[in-house]
Amino acid sequence: MTEDAGASEGISRRKLLIGGGAGVGLLVAWGLWPRRYTPNLRTVEGEHLFGPWLKIAEDGKIVVGVPQSESGQGVYTALAQIVAGELGADWRSVAVQPVPPSPIFANTLLAREWAPAFMPENLSLNADGGPVASSINELARRDVFVVTGGSSSIRQFEQPCREAGAAARAVLCQAAAARWDISWEQCQTDRGFVVFGKKRLAFADLVIEASELAPPSPIPLNSSPRNRLSGRDAPRLDLSAKVDGSASFAGDIRLPDMLYASVRGGPAGDTRLKSVNTKAALKMRGVVQVVRTKSWVAAVASNWWAANTALDAMKPVFATKGGLADSQKIGQSLNDAIAKGPGFRAFKSGDVDAAMAPETATRIFKADYSVGAAVHAPIETRSATADYRNGRLQLWIASQAPQAARVAAANAIGIDVNDVVLYPVMAGGSFDRNFDNVIAAQVAVIAKEVGRPVQLVWSRPEDFLRDHVRTPALGRLSAAINAEGAVTAMSVRVAAASSMRELANRIDGQSADAARKASAGEFDALAVHGAEIPYAIPNLTIDHFPVRMPVPTGPWRSLANSYNCFFVEGFIDELAQKAGVEPLSFRMQMLVGQTRLARCLTGVANMAGWDGGGSGSGRGIACHSMRGSHIAVIVTARTSETGVRVDRIHAMADCGRLINPDLARQQIEGGIVFGLAQALGSTTEYQNGMPTARRLRDVDLPKLADVPEITVEFARSDAAPGGVTELGVPPVAPALANALFSAAGIRLRELPLLSRGL
Repeated sequence: MTEDAGASEGISRRKLLIGGGAGVGLLVAWGLWPRRYTPNLRTVEGEHLFGPWLKIAEDGKIVVGVPQSESGQGVYTALAQIVAGELGADWRSVAVQPVPPSPIFANTLLAREWAPAFMPENLSLNADGGPVASSINELARRDVFVVTGGSSSIRQFEQPCREAGAAARAVLCQAAAARWDISWEQCQTDRGFVVFGKKRLAFADLVIEASELAPPSPIPLNSSPRNRLSGRDAPRLDLSAKVDGSASFAGDIRLPDMLYASVRGGPAGDTRLKSVNTKAALKMRGVVQVVRTKSWVAAVASNWWAANTALDAMKPVFATKGGLADSQKIGQSLNDAIAKGPGFRAFKSGDVDAAMAPETATRIFKADYSVGAAVHAPIETRSATADYRNGRLQLWIASQAPQAARVAAANAIGIDVNDVVLYPVMAGGSFDRNFDNVIAAQVAVIAKEVGRPVQLVWSRPEDFLRDHVRTPALGRLSAAINAEGAVTAMSVRVAAASSMRELANRIDGQSADAARKASAGEFDALAVHGAEIPYAIPNLTIDHFPVRMPVPTGPWRSLANSYNCFFVEGFIDELAQKAGVEPLSFRMQMLVGQTRLARCLTGVANMAGWDGGGSGSGRGIACHSMRGSHIAVIVTARTSETGVRVDRIHAMADCGRLINPDLARQQIEGGIVFGLAQALGSTTEYQNGMPTARRLRDVDLPKLADVPEITVEFARSDAAPGGVTELGVPPVAPALANALFSAAGIRLRELPLLSRGL
């Protein structure tokens, strides 16, 4: 795979980023040491490799290698569309193949965006440009930081995918030009053919000669990223396989002589397995073996049902040191964090204290908003299959951080990471759940212990118990409004766990409990992402108050944007009402220099026939910007004897230049439904260290009958592609809360909105 294979497992932020100046020096030193990496996209007979992203078969089939995890967001289709569009391929001949992690596919964009979570707390560096950014890019490659998340796949890989398609196009044209005795620059490609005037040669006829040629430097990209494929609707490449059932998920893997396992652990924290009735399990039909460790126990059987039932018969008992998770105590810790500190200032503009002084401010308004611990709840619980033979482990898993999965599996059974072969498979949803690679370690241990291939599937209760939940959070906001109704100052204080620093610790190889403890009390700049006010408020502060959570926390679809948008957009609506200004106009008058977001607001108002959101209208509005994209949402809702009924949701989004408009629309619609789930459910309480949610029915996810009519439109834009997958999530909850205030005059400031009833 690489010139220095396996070295990445020893490179960690803890070793390289050791404090201030020394850390910077090491970053720069690594950045000045370039390395070369070879492709790991494998070919079979009749296929020819054209760089790390692409291979072409002698029958004309185009295969695009995709390093990103496909969990329903359409990344297989979008990345292939970019490569095939620049190549000039026929979409009907295009297929995709997942590729294992390689430094070539390091997600350097996400590494830079997440750099604050991976760097020491006291180290303030500009990761967007200069030598630090270059060094982080190199570190991401050396650490094989192949990560799917943060709506980054298109933003990171559009350019490399274009270059891959253009390089193959150039050598195919060279091969054709040699036959025609012309300059290759005179040739073009179209739907799987190289064309010169009326002459045409299929890619299949040229692939052997072309594979021997070297592309020109620099690689000649087409004049526009828009072409017959990229920028247009195209059928999803994974659709037919999902419809006919041939798509492979981790739970679909079948190997000769394979066994099935289920596992059970105790509450979050420093928990140890105290006792277990192994004999009771081994008496049950189908049960083959019991695998026991210090913190969990697994039953292995001829079928999964027998394995999972055997766990009940074993009656495992766990002992936990320290306090157990309790929702009331979590709520108190959020309040205490803001009341007692310490807090860390993430942003400051002007002088908030002076602007809110009694002699200066006309009116001061304050409000507390809060969100509960949100579970990921994908349709597929964590699953993995492993086969350990002769010191080598084969691992089938869907992971958003596959190199971390390899390392976790290798460390668990004491082998070198190069002896772990990972086969990426599709995921049945993730929403950032698949950053958790504990199951990779567990299945490796079980497979080595039993000496046969094993498939491990977590039960739904185990999945909820092990979940790295979206942190509970409290937003305490205050603002000053002058006599003209303008907001002159605002303070946003957010109490939340340092979830992204916790994730960084886990990716670094720490256990969930160790990662949680190590990040407790640390400032996390990413915990206040989404709290950045798009409005022109002259005096503004944003502060993070870290909270020590008794349960593991981690990223959740849209990360901190999911709760910070709820805090800010709900409070802005309150301020509009206090100022006596219609909510849309109130926002528009403060959007100085935010033309793209303003266009979304006016666009959605026209779409929905915005009536001002007055009392009794049942309409609420909210907007948000993140990852280079912008969105505005209007929700129409009403209250009833059974709770809340959402009748319609309109959305206008500006995501820059779209690769596949239909795919983008699917993702915005899916994000809106996810945002609706966040507004009305998706959370769990904790009692005695255990989540109260045990089944999907316990988290009040919207059913098909609950999903309203959704209308999504896009503002045409030539800006660089922005993030799409998560964009629809954040504004739905505040828009719904604002709609319910309009409908019933009740201001709900807690998620889920019905947690205390109407």
